[in-house]
Amino acid sequence: MSTRTNTQAGFQPDSDVYVTYEDQQKINKFARQNAKMEDLKEELKIKQNELKNLEDAWDEIIFLDDTTKIPYYIGEVFIYEDVERTQNYLDELKEKKKTEISSLESKCADLKNIMSELKTQLYAKFGSRINLEAEED
Repeated sequence: MSTRTNTQAGFQPDSDVYVTYEDQQKINKFARQNAKMEDLKEELKIKQNELKNLEDAWDEIIFLDDTTKIPYYIGEVFIYEDVERTQNYLDELKEKKKTEISSLESKCADLKNIMSELKTQLYAKFGSRINLEAEED
């Protein structure tokens, strides 16, 4: 009676799907790459926000008088610098952030390529019986 209940509820065991060890390794690799991608996207978002904050700070400093001392919060103390040195420091920080962002974008592109190749192989074998698409929030 229990098998009869299962078939009536719409459950049909898929007997023609056989997952080999290699297939499982590909699925696991895809999952790891996907998790890395999500982490990199989050880190990229943070770095882009930091870059925007640096650019906003630089834009605000433009309007200050050259004799104004600008406080930096380093560790537990404030250090005061003139406008020109502050702008130079912000320029250095912006370039560093841009380099970090570029590196993260490159890593994301590499992961996308790996994931795309795995998707192609897995969908070719399993078709609609496997779902490798990210969930949309």
